[in-house]
Amino acid sequence: MTPKEFTSFASFYPYYLGEHQNSTCRRLHFVGSAGVLSLLCFALITSQWHWLYGLPLLGYGFAWLGHFVFEKNKPATFRYPLYSLMGDWVMFKDMLVGKVKF
Repeated sequence: MTPKEFTSFASFYPYYLGEHQNSTCRRLHFVGSAGVLSLLCFALITSQWHWLYGLPLLGYGFAWLGHFVFEKNKPATFRYPLYSLMGDWVMFKDMLVGKVKF
C-alpha cells in the first residue's frame, strides 16, 4: 500500500495490526511502550530531564527488535511515522483491554 491509500488512522490501523502478527513482536512493542511510560514518570517525578533522551531509544528499540528479528518485516514507522506512533499506543491500549492478544 502506498501512503496515499491511508486517508485516516482508522484506515491505517488494520494494516498496522497486520504488520504485527508475531506475538513476540507485539510483546516487545508492549514492553517498550510500558518502558516509555515508566521512564517518563521517573523523569517527571525526579525532575531528571536528561532521562527523556532515552524515550525514543527505549520505545523504538524494542519495537524494531521485534520487527527485524521476529516479525521479519520493516517497521511501519519508516513509511508512516505519525500513524505508526499512534498505532503503537492504540495497540498498547488494545492489548491492555484484551482486544489484541499478547
